[in-house]
Amino acid sequence: MTFSNILMEKKNALAYVTVNRPKVLNALNMATMEELRTAFHEIKQDPTVRVAILAGAGDKAFIAGADIGELAGHDAVSAKQYTHRGQSVLNLIENLGKPVLACINGFALGGGCEIAMACTLRLASETAKLGQPEVKLGIIPGYGGTQRLPRLVGKGVALQLLLTGEMISAQEAHRIGLVNEVVPAAQLISRAEAIAQSIIRNAPLAVEYTLEGVQKGMEMPLDAGLHLEATLFAVSCATEDKQEGTTAFLEKRPAQFKGK
Repeated sequence: MTFSNILMEKKNALAYVTVNRPKVLNALNMATMEELRTAFHEIKQDPTVRVAILAGAGDKAFIAGADIGELAGHDAVSAKQYTHRGQSVLNLIENLGKPVLACINGFALGGGCEIAMACTLRLASETAKLGQPEVKLGIIPGYGGTQRLPRLVGKGVALQLLLTGEMISAQEAHRIGLVNEVVPAAQLISRAEAIAQSIIRNAPLAVEYTLEGVQKGMEMPLDAGLHLEATLFAVSCATEDKQEGTTAFLEKRPAQFKGK
């Protein structure tokens, strides 16, 4: 498949998706969002892909935010449609059923930070900068920033970032729990690949059910979340992978999972 604004490659059970607009710091216009939708739909449906890695082209930005020229032309009606379309892409990424690792090199601002937050894990280079500067433009985040940020870092810290619009360093993002790890830029993709391979060695259905348990359970009261966990645990116990995993453990050999 040919894209104009992103790149996609598949190898070794990994899908690499790169926002490829370095001249505008990989800013998001709706054409780019629709290409991301197409790419992640394909990844979701491809059984050979176990983990996706999302990055931005160049060394200056992961995604610097929305395309301000496009954004400036919206009125209330079109802005609502614009927001819902973008949110649906991020919801697809968040609920892909497969882990998505964000590799943040440079700026991850506004919609870029929001896309990173929709990913399963976030790795940042030592020089990365993250933030939600929308209030400086007279607007608020529209791709989930007011919802995912407090869920990740807590209400107070999230409000400070959202209300000031200030950028923070990769180190501060790690301290508050916004990113999982900070690594040298040259090691960003290789570290993501290493984490991905650690995931790939595990049972595919167990990974999928774990993702579902956390994603859905976070939106539920504890008792409902525990019920969901018990249901997913029971389903996992009916899989061929569970039989293979327990047998391999008892036989002291590596498990050969099939995703069944």
